[in-house]
Amino acid sequence: MSVQPSFTYDGPPEWLAPVDNALRRVVDPEVAMTIVDVGLVYSVHVEPGRWHVVMTMTSAACPVTDLILDEAEEELSRVAPSGTAIDLELVWEPPWTPERMSARAKAFMGW
Repeated sequence: MSVQPSFTYDGPPEWLAPVDNALRRVVDPEVAMTIVDVGLVYSVHVEPGRWHVVMTMTSAACPVTDLILDEAEEELSRVAPSGTAIDLELVWEPPWTPERMSARAKAFMGW
């Protein structure tokens, strides 16, 4: 079964599922859904020695930003080859919108 991520993925195909699974273990505690389902992950670029993840938050005032970033780094570090740098880039453009949410998340929210 192939993985269809909600984010842009650039890297070796064999790393897509482990990256997607790792990010799906990170939960936004404010909405009790994964950061992938909420649509906070924009892109992932995997290359030898470095994984670069571009992500956002639902609001610049998000009180759990540091927690989410720390958990994302921890989960990715668990699956990345030893010595791989995990580079998380927090961006505000383009801004997050509810349209980024997965169908599952929209159903959970009653949309």
